[in-house]
Amino acid sequence: MNYKIALIRGDGIGPEIVNETVKVIDKVGEKFGHTFEYVDVLMGGCATDAVGVSYPAGTAETCKACDAVLLGAVGGPRWGSDKPAEQRPETALLAIRKDLGLYANLRPAALRPALSDACPLKKETAEKGIDLLMVRELTGGIYFGKRDKYQTPDRGMEATDLMAYSEMEIERIGRRAFEFARLRRHKVSSVDKANVLETSRLWRAVMHRLAAEYPDVQYEDVLVDNCAMQLVRDPGQFDVVVTENMFGDILSDEASMVTGSIGLLPSASMGDGAPALYEPIHGSAPDIAGQDKANPIATILSAAMMFRYSFHLAAEADAIEAAVDKALADGWRTADIAKPGETVIGTRRMGEVICENI
Repeated sequence: MNYKIALIRGDGIGPEIVNETVKVIDKVGEKFGHTFEYVDVLMGGCATDAVGVSYPAGTAETCKACDAVLLGAVGGPRWGSDKPAEQRPETALLAIRKDLGLYANLRPAALRPALSDACPLKKETAEKGIDLLMVRELTGGIYFGKRDKYQTPDRGMEATDLMAYSEMEIERIGRRAFEFARLRRHKVSSVDKANVLETSRLWRAVMHRLAAEYPDVQYEDVLVDNCAMQLVRDPGQFDVVVTENMFGDILSDEASMVTGSIGLLPSASMGDGAPALYEPIHGSAPDIAGQDKANPIATILSAAMMFRYSFHLAAEADAIEAAVDKALADGWRTADIAKPGETVIGTRRMGEVICENI
């Protein structure tokens, strides 16, 4: 089989970690008899530097012509909040999610066996195991709502951001969560703030209606503040956690840290038709860019998700995940996951080791 992959190398460490991931993808192709065509797509701060905007015209169309999109990382202080919106990398991220209809963000948070001692939680908590899937609604809510800023007569400037959700938006992300739960341990935890927010009360009503359609899946409502506490008290209780955009943004980062390192976790953003987008959950880390220090594992595991969900090639995905686990079990460590006294290797060497394990 031949697959066409759009590569958004991006900013900071993005090009380095994408380079190593491409090597792993090609190694999988050699092993299983697939070929890959790569299409470079300019997006992020590097696009601002090159053409004056972070999201050049035609970006979405180029990505739609591919089978999947692999993104390294975008952003950095050079293109911060003092820049016009069209020059900020975050604007490009929101735009491509919207244009590709990527309403479902999947962030698995699993404690890799060889790194159980890196978990910041109590040993007895980590020993229970951590393996959950955060399903975050990605194109609605407060990040996409109407914004306003205006002068008041007695309070100075005032700003508003509107959080809005429709039944359709809630139902489609909720249904995704239940379907993924059927592939895992058959439990869905829906996170909201229904004791305060009207959007959350609608969210809960729709989720209850969906739960009735999936009697084989255990369902529970969890208030967002309680969920934040439970993720550090007993994360092993969760299987699939589904929530709205802003809550998911915060909780998925928390879930990633209880596994030991944000540099290890992949993600996928998908819709109903257009190609899915795969990326690590960490940022562009401009302070170590170009120094061969970045951990490529999260991006490599994002490629495993790409094989599993976009190409429907489970054996290939398993091969990548097993190769990563073997590298860690054999003691290979980049700086972000190394303990004092352990030998540290760089980005390129970690990519080589994983390729050797395929």
